[in-house]
Amino acid sequence: MQELDPTILQKANAWLDGNYDADVKQEIQTLLDNKSYTELTDSFYRDLEFGTGGLRGIMGPGSNRINKYTIGAATQGLANYLKKKYPGEKVKVAIAHDSRNNADLFSRITAEVFSANDIYVYFFKALRPTPELSFAVRHLGCKSGVMLTASHNPKEYNGYKAYGADGGQFVSPDDTAVMDEVAAVSSVDDIKFNRVDANIEEIGEEIDELYLDAITKLSVSPEAIKRQKDLKIVYSPIHGTGITLVPQALERFGFENVILVDEQITPDGNFPTVIYPNPEEKEALTLALKKAQDTDADLVLATDPDADRVGIAVKNTENEFILLNGNQTGAMLINYLLSAWEEKGKLTGKEYIVKTIVTTNLIERIAEAKNVTYYNTLTGFKYIGELMTKFEGKQTFIGGGEESYGYLIGELVRDKDAIVSSAFIAEMTAYYKDKGSSLFEALIDTYVQYGFYKEKLISLTKKGKTGAEEIKEMMEKFRTNPPATLGGSKVATLKDYEKGIETDLLTNTTKKIELPTSDVLQFITEDGSIVSARPSGTEPKIKFYCSVNGKLANKEAYYDTDKQLDEKIGSIMKDLGV
Repeated sequence: MQELDPTILQKANAWLDGNYDADVKQEIQTLLDNKSYTELTDSFYRDLEFGTGGLRGIMGPGSNRINKYTIGAATQGLANYLKKKYPGEKVKVAIAHDSRNNADLFSRITAEVFSANDIYVYFFKALRPTPELSFAVRHLGCKSGVMLTASHNPKEYNGYKAYGADGGQFVSPDDTAVMDEVAAVSSVDDIKFNRVDANIEEIGEEIDELYLDAITKLSVSPEAIKRQKDLKIVYSPIHGTGITLVPQALERFGFENVILVDEQITPDGNFPTVIYPNPEEKEALTLALKKAQDTDADLVLATDPDADRVGIAVKNTENEFILLNGNQTGAMLINYLLSAWEEKGKLTGKEYIVKTIVTTNLIERIAEAKNVTYYNTLTGFKYIGELMTKFEGKQTFIGGGEESYGYLIGELVRDKDAIVSSAFIAEMTAYYKDKGSSLFEALIDTYVQYGFYKEKLISLTKKGKTGAEEIKEMMEKFRTNPPATLGGSKVATLKDYEKGIETDLLTNTTKKIELPTSDVLQFITEDGSIVSARPSGTEPKIKFYCSVNGKLANKEAYYDTDKQLDEKIGSIMKDLGV
């Protein structure tokens, strides 16, 4: 029979004896009475780590769960950091939340703790998207912001994203400074929960107006939209915050035929119509795809619960709806933006785009052809935001993104933005339709011109303490014993971003990687295939990103070439043992 580790029992008893609410104590006691030792272990085996992006975890009682006290400790630590960073200043923060269960409660607790620490709070009185929170931080001159969300995780999860004064998530050295302050909150008694009403101001529609006006001014092809204003767009917010702004953004851009997925427009943290509220998953778009087929739509858009990521579906040459992956959408957006800017004579040589190291190199080929500077960053949009802040006023950011369905156009925010992206994906569709092409046909044309790049992501879920150990062992094995060949081609280069070293395995020479350290490995073969291995920073997963490429002779060769590249990915993953 399973025994409870004495250290777990000690931590559970500390909560039973501590200054915690009676209902929390009752939940813990019930777990003890029922001998629910696995759940107790997962709830208490560690303190939920405030990482570089904040908190994310399963809701429930315990030090390794999202609850009033872990949210309170995170906020107290962030408040302590802000008071030290800006001594003598009246510090302001903005707070928003998405549609998740308890997100409104956790946002109120966050506001109360800040207010009790004499920090002024702009508090969104109802749910709002993550990008609007970033916009509000910048517009209102805040030193920080907090978004209560667990993005696209299942309904059991919630989370806490912390932002700096530039509207981006914290980066070095501030991220570790915040983490240290949060870690220093060692007792529930260190947390100030007593609300100060005078330090909290509610905001809402007035910020919506400012944000919508600003993104509408970014439109590059208004005349194409005018001619294609009846473009049929099916949109689903998947029970999230996108409903507050996406339909309005599309309307302001000039689209008059937006069809909503009625079953999914009501915000609901139980996400009742989907298994997983993730626009990367075809299942999450089932209702939207059906609506698109029934209405013969041109485009399907679906945003995740906090509306920072967007998935799309388009018709292929067989008139069937297919989902584009994040690499395809990102590449098409960059190609459209650079083409439209070029046509309007807006490219001056000072513009740039940004992608992450695991995002398709097709974007690089497009930027090179257009003579536009491109940058690669580590995975995580905060690094794109950091670069934007660094270049603000010196160079012009056109757009950027990452393969995980997060994109940004323009410099209004410092995080991925599904509101502005949805509007621009619709604008891009109108632009190509105006030229007599579907978005899918335009994608194939892009492959013919720049090379056929195909990517696949494989995620392995490893939950709990044992899962974390397994992921660590896998990374160590790949680090010390890199594969010799992948898909029949020699592995020529190993990039170890944790060590900051790139090794040419053919000559055994090394050079430094000019990026911050991160637990990522990349294997690059002689024929240009790339595999990246990376533990997720927000989920109990290890992710393998595979990218292959080849020439596409003509449009007619698309399906055969697509099949060949698929087989190559399969061969590479088999060699990798994934």
